[in-house]
Amino acid sequence: MAVQDLTRDDHFRNDGRPKRILALDGGGLRGILSLGILERIETLLRERHGGDPDFRLCHYFDLMAGTSTGAIIAAALAQGWSVAQVREKYLGLGRRVFSRSVLRHGFLRAKYDKRGLNAELRDVFGADTTLGSPRLLTGLVVVTKRLDTGSVWPLGNNPRSKFFATDPDGSAGNAGYLLWEVVRASTAAPSYFEPESITISGAGDRDPVVGNFVDGGVSPFNDPSLLAFMYATLEGYRVGWPTGGDRLLLVSIGTGRRDAAVKKSNIAVSHAVRALASLMQDCAAQQRAMLQWMSESPTAGVIDREVGDLRGDRIPGGPLLSYLRYDVDLQRESVLSLVGSPADAGAIDSLSRMDAPDNMGLLHRLGVLAGERDVDPRDFRPVFDLPPEG
Repeated sequence: MAVQDLTRDDHFRNDGRPKRILALDGGGLRGILSLGILERIETLLRERHGGDPDFRLCHYFDLMAGTSTGAIIAAALAQGWSVAQVREKYLGLGRRVFSRSVLRHGFLRAKYDKRGLNAELRDVFGADTTLGSPRLLTGLVVVTKRLDTGSVWPLGNNPRSKFFATDPDGSAGNAGYLLWEVVRASTAAPSYFEPESITISGAGDRDPVVGNFVDGGVSPFNDPSLLAFMYATLEGYRVGWPTGGDRLLLVSIGTGRRDAAVKKSNIAVSHAVRALASLMQDCAAQQRAMLQWMSESPTAGVIDREVGDLRGDRIPGGPLLSYLRYDVDLQRESVLSLVGSPADAGAIDSLSRMDAPDNMGLLHRLGVLAGERDVDPRDFRPVFDLPPEG
């Protein structure tokens, strides 16, 4: 069964058909774990839709949302890349960008030189490709955090968005932002990379307004799932997809739940970093609880011992969507249950790090094995299959 080759506008169109969203977490180089899970999903969906080797996730998903490393992956997939192509590029990018220098210590200055990351992103997305470019074959929203105003900016390519086009007053529309700069803004993790500056407005004799952006993970939306649901359904974002368990599918992929027991050697930095990481985990856990409450979810996990997995609860008027969440626990016992004892057993204790290129092989293997174990073809119900071409 061949599938229709849809454009971005086709994907965004509110045509009464079920819609599908892919949401990808931040997590530095742990994004390679997400790609292992995505390989299983891409294979499953390709087989479901006739086995065409040219099938891509951008054909199935109408909107892809990403934060930080998830933004890199989402934007590449939205351009029509296969998961295998993204994986190969990601492995090389990770080793080149996260190359340590004795001159950069990450306390008074960023650990890594942004010039290397900038060059890699320009290579992946093109130096002149904009967020409004037809090279993006489906919907995309990138989670960024504007540091100078303290506000979360979801930057998307919905052509009906209020801020998509440039206004007569000179305010730069989302469509004109360079894609690599938008993704770079979402990946500007504090202490790892310097903030990214994007010109927001400026026309005639007026001084331009420049926004300073940091990693979208430094917000409640390191897991962009809830924001993606809001982007697709809230009136203000002008996408307007209908809700319902048979109308809207949200597939959320993690980068590994970090092991909180792993401590850093610098005590002062450790306390600050662990406090921020703990807050991010709290936000992610609360979002998952809300989404499980709002949805029909065959992958629902236990929230806590008091409320369980919320399958017995349902938001009034729900379900509002179908929700699938796949992730891997990076605690030692969980890792060993998946991979057995790896050649370097000591590497397990460093898997939570976001900037360890040597971990990418094991992280990817974890993702592949988790995909085989956890992604059940029955999770993707036939109601969300693509219509045949013709």
